[in-house]
Amino acid sequence: MTPAPLPDGLPPAETPEASPAADRFFSAAIPRMLRFVLILGAALTVAVAWRFGMVTAIGFAAGSFIAYLSFRSLNRAVQALTARVVASHRAEGGFSLVNGFFLRYLLAGIVAYVIFTSSFQAFRGFLFGLCTPVAAMLLEAGYEAYAALRRGY
Repeated sequence: MTPAPLPDGLPPAETPEASPAADRFFSAAIPRMLRFVLILGAALTVAVAWRFGMVTAIGFAAGSFIAYLSFRSLNRAVQALTARVVASHRAEGGFSLVNGFFLRYLLAGIVAYVIFTSSFQAFRGFLFGLCTPVAAMLLEAGYEAYAALRRGY
């Protein structure tokens, strides 16, 4: 039996069923990105120490650590918000969600202020360290593209 054509005369697009292996692979993206942030933070801290010195490396390590905590906190907040929207049994109050966002930015602001007032080199490293989740997301996108092409997801 063929599907009925759409009003514009085109046949409906067929949607392929996702395999359980693909579901497991893609559902593990966030934990992989968190590991990538830690690995990149550690590896690049060594590279920054070698190239720019220990003060900048300490700032970079602090920025990477704050970025990791922020990314992890954001992931938990999105999960809690999703649970709240779909009326799950684990619904979290709106006040605690707002507090989580506020505290995350407050922590980053306090650390940035302390580093900024102590050393410009450390502050520069801190700002670059805050960008490690972006690099982790790029690595994850490349890994997913490779897996999609290699495994046919």
